Amino acid sequence: MAIRIGDEAPNFTAETTDGTINLHEYLGDGWGILFSHPADYTPVCTTELGAFANRKAEFDQRNTKLIGLSVDSVESHHGWAKDIEETQGSALNYPLIGDEDHTVAELYDMIHPNELATLTVRSVFIIDPDKKVRLTLTYPASVGRNLDEVIRVLDALQLTSKFPVATPVNWTDGSDVIISNAINDDEANEKFPGFETIKPYLRKTKQPS
Repeated sequence: MAIRIGDEAPNFTAETTDGTINLHEYLGDGWGILFSHPADYTPVCTTELGAFANRKAEFDQRNTKLIGLSVDSVESHHGWAKDIEETQGSALNYPLIGDEDHTVAELYDMIHPNELATLTVRSVFIIDPDKKVRLTLTYPASVGRNLDEVIRVLDALQLTSKFPVATPVNWTDGSDVIISNAINDDEANEKFPGFETIKPYLRKTKQPS
């Protein structure tokens, strides 16, 4: 069954390049991003894992841990990691799950047979501190992910978890936001003095910090 937004992220214990990891224990009280790639020693995946490694500090700043996966072995991951460091400029600095028996891939519905019969597609799951899945993204094998977008939606999720706001189209960190319709104008005045009413259902305010 596909995992939906709001579902609890299925827990698992798996072997990784950093040893045996239990997902929920690994994430602790922070946020997490679980992402899959189709196979080791493949070109798009090499660029993606290198990019995550290059930008890991940005995820650290957001109290977010990374954990990757493919259906190859941990031994294969260790060998491939050398190529990633050589070609992308950063060594792997987050764990990669070895999922040869597809246990995690099936738990998270990462194998889409009409795209790849036995390999995982490019899935992304953002998990909040309550271990709830807050966002899912799925890309085909031929299309690399956009890390700017992954970070953008992580920022939006963390912001809207803290304040009664929503983010408009093409929002980026620091831009104006929309006040939630769950609060009335009096409450909005208390929380966001000076907000702008465009329509009764569309109220804009500066991004709260």
